[in-house]
Amino acid sequence: MNISLDKTSDVSGVLTLTIEANDYAPEVDKKLKAFCKQAQMPGFRKGHVPMGMAKKIYGPKAKADAVDDVISKSINDYIQEQKIRLLGHPLAHEGQEPQDLELQETFEFKFDLAIAPEIKVELTSKDKVPYYDIKVEDAQVNSRLNVLTRQAGHSEPADEYADGDILRGVLAELDEDGKPKEGGIQMERASLMPNYFRDDDQKKLFEKVKKNTVLTFNPSKAYSDSDAELAALLKIDRDAVGEHKGDFSFQVDDINRFVPATLDQDFYDRIFGKDTVKSEDECRARIKEEISRQYEADSDYKFLLDVRALAEEKAKDMQMPSELLARILKERRSENAPEISDKDIEESIKYLRWDLIRNKLANDNQVKVEDKDLHALAIEAARYQFAQYGMNDIPQEYLEQFAQNTLKNEEQVQQLINRSVDQKLTQALKGKLNLQHKSISVEEFNKLFEEK
Repeated sequence: MNISLDKTSDVSGVLTLTIEANDYAPEVDKKLKAFCKQAQMPGFRKGHVPMGMAKKIYGPKAKADAVDDVISKSINDYIQEQKIRLLGHPLAHEGQEPQDLELQETFEFKFDLAIAPEIKVELTSKDKVPYYDIKVEDAQVNSRLNVLTRQAGHSEPADEYADGDILRGVLAELDEDGKPKEGGIQMERASLMPNYFRDDDQKKLFEKVKKNTVLTFNPSKAYSDSDAELAALLKIDRDAVGEHKGDFSFQVDDINRFVPATLDQDFYDRIFGKDTVKSEDECRARIKEEISRQYEADSDYKFLLDVRALAEEKAKDMQMPSELLARILKERRSENAPEISDKDIEESIKYLRWDLIRNKLANDNQVKVEDKDLHALAIEAARYQFAQYGMNDIPQEYLEQFAQNTLKNEEQVQQLINRSVDQKLTQALKGKLNLQHKSISVEEFNKLFEEK
């Protein structure tokens, strides 16, 4: 067997592999013997099929499989021995001569290799990078506190309607004479929120309405001919709403009002944990601190984007085997997936380019991701997930269970690894580069992305 690499550029090459009969013959014998032991054929006991018959039946496939095994092992061994940093997988060379696996004994295979480029990027204290310190305003604290009190709030009955209340009662379709329509819609427990009506005249009909009142309104006008909302209210198909454009009566049986939580010790314990916050001032300070941490994560994200732009500019001469990578991406596409576009290929190569640079920076700054880092991020992800539903005081055992499930998913683990690398690299570079701090409002910060 002979194997060699002819580099066609710094980032590509053609690997030539010549295989002789003695390279694959032992593997063919193993496969034939295994076939003889497992094959079940009429007239022979299992495991007693003659070798001659096995060669006749299974010989060509055994030879093809053996050659394939030798190819795979030889290429992998060569790449490891020569320390070739391969991008993607070897591709069948476009100039490959046809090989007759059944008749030939000596084979020559050629493969195109996409090779990772040499990366020359160095970031030092001489490099200036902006860092945006986002200010936490009282308005943000008030807004977050309002969300928390509403999440911890409750519903209670009321005698008179006010904006935002939910009305429940009997809804009945009326005829042209204002009487219950024969065969019309009747609902014993319909729910209305007049505050969401689009028509002001219909909304006014419900102002300060009291329990047990019966009034007439037009749902079609109330929702400004929104078929979807009208169908949802009347519990009918959207195609049928055109048949119910007239007036309805509504008897108010119940008025339910949502009441936000009171700023008391019970609220503080539910949101922040028992006895960790004991006053409104401490509550606001804690919220401000949490918002500040979130803003710092946003600032770090922008910082890493700016670092990426700086690093890519320094590595602008870095070559990429774009044509070979495009072929790899197309080959990886599943059979039923849509055709990959040139723009998708360009974006994928662009991301791979940054990934190579980022890994170089991570190695230069001794960034290492350990199991405990992934575990901590999985716990953080679980806590954030629950917080989205207003559940802030989740027992550690539930967070742990959620995290363990996350760590069993390979795709999610890879996402956690990338996130950990980004976080650690960000912290390392924040202490190394010349940060140009700029105090900025959240609105101004968001505009930085709009400009892009």
